[in-house]
Amino acid sequence: MSLSQILPPIILGGAGFSHQVHRNPNSVQALQVLKRAFQLGLRAIDTSAYYHPSEILLGEALSHPDITSHYTRDQYFLMTKVGRITADKFDYSPVWIRQSVLRSLERLRTQYLDVVFCHDVEFVPEDEILEAVGVLFKLAQEGRIRYVGISGYRIDILGRVAQRVQQEYCRPLDIIQNWAQLTLQNDTLAEVGLGVFKEAGVSCVCSSSPLAIGLLRANGVPVGDLGDFHPAPRGLRLAAKEAADYVASHGEDLAALALRYSIRRAQSLSTPDFRVTTIMGITTVSELQENLATAGLVLQVSDQLRWLWNADSEPRVEAGPFKTNKDEELIQAVKSILGEWRRMGCVEEEAEDC
Repeated sequence: MSLSQILPPIILGGAGFSHQVHRNPNSVQALQVLKRAFQLGLRAIDTSAYYHPSEILLGEALSHPDITSHYTRDQYFLMTKVGRITADKFDYSPVWIRQSVLRSLERLRTQYLDVVFCHDVEFVPEDEILEAVGVLFKLAQEGRIRYVGISGYRIDILGRVAQRVQQEYCRPLDIIQNWAQLTLQNDTLAEVGLGVFKEAGVSCVCSSSPLAIGLLRANGVPVGDLGDFHPAPRGLRLAAKEAADYVASHGEDLAALALRYSIRRAQSLSTPDFRVTTIMGITTVSELQENLATAGLVLQVSDQLRWLWNADSEPRVEAGPFKTNKDEELIQAVKSILGEWRRMGCVEEEAEDC
């Protein structure tokens, strides 16, 4: 079956169980979040070996009796990444790619992975990326993984690699993940990226960081055990704070507004044969429930049924009235406040200030 037919519109981001964005990530936190997420029907998870110790904590939670007594492996969807080791260290060698996948299988305590991405490809020579993708295709033939993708920020590089994969292997990538570019602050993925990816035969795109790694919220960027790693400069942070204050003065929350915008945008860009899905970073049960309630306001009925296809019988998130006009007014106001910072990239060399 095509991945576009089975990938849900909402995915739980595993970076929330890492030292990058959370202070003291732990097994209790992971189990609590997964138990509630699974109860509410959110059973697709995206993580990475780089998000240490996310894979380990998720594996412990997924193998806990509270999960295994209620859910079988085919009732949840696991995505992880290979190639990025630390903030400044990468290894895309065939030996390491295979070893990393085998390690992820062990850490996540599963016989197969639904998706494996090459992580942050813009930092690696393209020939090495192509070779790594070839290793993942072989692992897919062996049944260790089901679908193969690449992830990163640079849309131009993602598109070029996707085209080269299609030419070299006579088959397309299954999926691409891009971050922080289908947001209130930056909509480049919709404006540029999706068309390029479609031309390369890709049928699924994951949009992660709908809040631009926590920039678009009232409390500022998240700070984990590794300190403040967010690339946004002071000017952009101040503009985001001004936008958050403005939205709050109208009785709304910037994070909720930004999440509604990203999810609704993703769904409007999806078709039966081309899926755009949103990865939400989650760290606590309360955050999970708030985000799912927000998502439930904007998902179409057919999407919501897909999302909650096997939810437990207990009370769950239901779609509510969506105040389109109010949201549109606030969205336009936020865009105006962000001003020159809109569409500003965060890692391109030409955008050194960001």
